[in-house]
Amino acid sequence: MHAKWFIKILLFFFLITPLLGIGQRITYTEPERDDSRGMAFEIIGKINGNFLVYKNIRATHFICVYDDDMKLVAKNNLTFLPDKVLNVDFIAYPDFCYMIYQYQRRSILKCMAVKFDSKGQQVGDAKLLDTTFIGFFADNKIYNTINSEDKQKIIVYKIQKKYEKYTYTTVLLNSNLELIKKSRILMQYEERKNTLSDFYADNEGNFIFAIGGKSTNRDFINSLSLITKDAFSDTFNFHNINIGKGYLDEIKVKVDNINKRYLINSFYYSTKRGDIDGIYTGLWDRNTNSQIIGVVGNFNDTLKREARNQGSYKMAFNNFFIKDVILKKDGGFLLTGEDYYTQSRSNPWNRYDYLYGSPFNNYDYYYSPGYYNPYRYRNLYNANQTRYYYDNIVVLSINKKGETEWANIIHKSQFDDESDRFMSFHLFNAGKIHFLFNESERKNRVLNDDTIDADGVITRNPTLKSLDKGYDFMPMYGKQVGARQVIIPCDYRNFICFAKIDY
Repeated sequence: MHAKWFIKILLFFFLITPLLGIGQRITYTEPERDDSRGMAFEIIGKINGNFLVYKNIRATHFICVYDDDMKLVAKNNLTFLPDKVLNVDFIAYPDFCYMIYQYQRRSILKCMAVKFDSKGQQVGDAKLLDTTFIGFFADNKIYNTINSEDKQKIIVYKIQKKYEKYTYTTVLLNSNLELIKKSRILMQYEERKNTLSDFYADNEGNFIFAIGGKSTNRDFINSLSLITKDAFSDTFNFHNINIGKGYLDEIKVKVDNINKRYLINSFYYSTKRGDIDGIYTGLWDRNTNSQIIGVVGNFNDTLKREARNQGSYKMAFNNFFIKDVILKKDGGFLLTGEDYYTQSRSNPWNRYDYLYGSPFNNYDYYYSPGYYNPYRYRNLYNANQTRYYYDNIVVLSINKKGETEWANIIHKSQFDDESDRFMSFHLFNAGKIHFLFNESERKNRVLNDDTIDADGVITRNPTLKSLDKGYDFMPMYGKQVGARQVIIPCDYRNFICFAKIDY
């Protein structure tokens, strides 16, 4: 009798042990001969169960299609593209995706769109969205693409600079690429005294961004305006934002479509030449057409000491930049920031240069965070003389009144002399917020997975299972493609491949 029960218990644990042990599963693509380090790429997303990845090798462009086992099922050469494509943007839907690209032919710049199905096959002809005549010395990367949260509105916009004026052209489209409204608006802009935020589209098709004012180009922001353009309007609406007596850093805008509000965040300085003291939160309400919140949450000394890597704790946040803003259902939000800086013989660290002219922040309007371009390091910095540092992450929970509920620090230390492609982190939401980032262990990079729950409790999970030797992850270029699914590119023996992580 006892022997039978013992066998049943043993069998029970034998059956459930594999289930208990599965925290996540990693599936890798096979590196292709052409997928060298010199390849540019972007993860498009998951379409009808397939995973689509755009690849660019010199003048050749592909859309590669992978199945659920990350096996290559199609590699489509985009032969219709001209030799010199200036930039590309992708918008993925459940059943198809759009590729919006620009190219130059003589003095004419064209912005085009083409549709692809879940097999990476072109659907219909490429569609002309806009054209621009440009001079010989003019900037030829003037188009960018944004979409609303529900992806029912798409805005292709261009900014042309001349003297102290910017000319904005916005092309508002629906999800079928049908024209809703085209507008052209002139705005005064002083590059030495003004700085812009990112640009956004809400679900109604409104165009939103912010502009900060400074006394000189080396000062912090001392005045702020939220600028909106209604979907069917041909003018900008300027809304003065009260920031109090202090000064602001880089401006981040977030659209809250549920409550029809626009959220503004920035690191905050109490004095003109001081250190970062806290976080500013402003909230503009579309229903009342007014600012309903303007709050500063100061960082306490305990948080500063926790965030500090070296030097005085008062300077702990001086190298931090805002990375992500995640809205909550109750109107509050989570905000993350990362400690980032570089050291170079020819270009010493200077925060002003990074905020107002760096190729690695969002003030470069034609750089997409998900697009990996190996040549950007060569063109803009001498990578052999530059060391990149990506250190601690701060996570703040802020309620709908702009008050900080809790704050915590995820500790990490990263640096590299070649480039920053293995640095930083990827954030994705799978019930808890996951932070994936590399840490060095015995001269090898190991992908770590830290999670933070609704109460701000950080859990450092065991390193991911099935981390095969030889794979170096590039987390900052990862993309969440499902509720518990993320794809992260990897370097494997100087080839680029892609890892699907299922939780």
